[in-house]
Amino acid sequence: MKKVCILGSTGSIGCSTLNVIRNNKNLFKVEVLIAGENVYKLIEQIIEFKPKYVYIKSKKNAKLIKERFKNLVVYYGVRGIEDITKLKDFDIAVSALVGISGLKPTYNIIQNGKVILLANKEVLVSGGKLIMDAVKKYGAKLIPIDSEHSAIMQCLNGEENNKIDKILITASGGPFLKREITDDITPEAALKHPTWNMGKKVTIDSATMMNKGFEVIEAKWLFDVNRDQIEVLVHEKSLVHSMVEFVDGTIIANIAPKSMEIPISYALNYPKRLSNDFSKLNLFDIKTLEFNKVDYEKFKCLKIALDTLDKGQSYQVVLNAADEILVNAFLNEKIKFTDIPLILERVINNHKEENLDTIENILKLDKKIKKITKSIINKMED
Repeated sequence: MKKVCILGSTGSIGCSTLNVIRNNKNLFKVEVLIAGENVYKLIEQIIEFKPKYVYIKSKKNAKLIKERFKNLVVYYGVRGIEDITKLKDFDIAVSALVGISGLKPTYNIIQNGKVILLANKEVLVSGGKLIMDAVKKYGAKLIPIDSEHSAIMQCLNGEENNKIDKILITASGGPFLKREITDDITPEAALKHPTWNMGKKVTIDSATMMNKGFEVIEAKWLFDVNRDQIEVLVHEKSLVHSMVEFVDGTIIANIAPKSMEIPISYALNYPKRLSNDFSKLNLFDIKTLEFNKVDYEKFKCLKIALDTLDKGQSYQVVLNAADEILVNAFLNEKIKFTDIPLILERVINNHKEENLDTIENILKLDKKIKKITKSIINKMED
């Protein structure tokens, strides 16, 4: 039985992971749960899955949990997240914390040579080289659970000796694929994703197509390819999760129902697949699978993200940090949807490449860029 640690247990990926474990209790045991602020959801999970260790951000919530569960080891605060992610009492860790907060905890787990199932985009977007170097150094294993990267990994299984010509990452196009992007777009409209049910941050990133930029950056690090070997295709049905084209012209595609539990279960039990009760695809009902080119003039954030690959790692940290602040500002109606790429480009153009050889340097730059981006937004409001 594999012991599992879940970073971000109360979020959408964490809950989906727990649902897979719920249906496969003979294979997996929840050993560690790590959450942020949602204490009542965490308490529900503790009652059901009976972990040995938990983390919650605030001391007040940690005290509440400890009073209720006397035998549970409870961590909290900055020191607590460091300590709990350095534990060795588990086999697999699911990295699904939101934002840059997942970088250092994931790095800690890598240093213990664990298997990490990666859902946090920021880990590789901000720390790509450092993370991949650490994976090799400490003998850890990184398995992606984003549907696109899981698809690519599955297409590459058994193809280790064959040269990749191109990785084809599919995109639904989000809510504005067939709608003009204007200044009057509201957060409510941007949050209406036509295909996936996700958290607010990633849903807005899907609306701007920034999420595909992040995924291209991730793919570069995960599969050791160059920018010109990765192409984004619009595929509205979201049934082909990604494809790989080899040098002989063969294209292998991953086609599956729209459920995050499928790549999660595959990663948890890798390389063996787990059965589930999802409705299987009926290819006769699907009939056609259409693919279209991306409009980079319309989806400027994607173009900005791709351009950082030619500029160096620190530009990707800047991209991620500025985007986090801008998405939050849009959701709080401090800026327009159309301001996101404009301010993003401004912040990136004012940056000069830095050498980021430690996690601490990455976090320092992240903090600096967030401050700069907030300053620009505040001046716009005045």
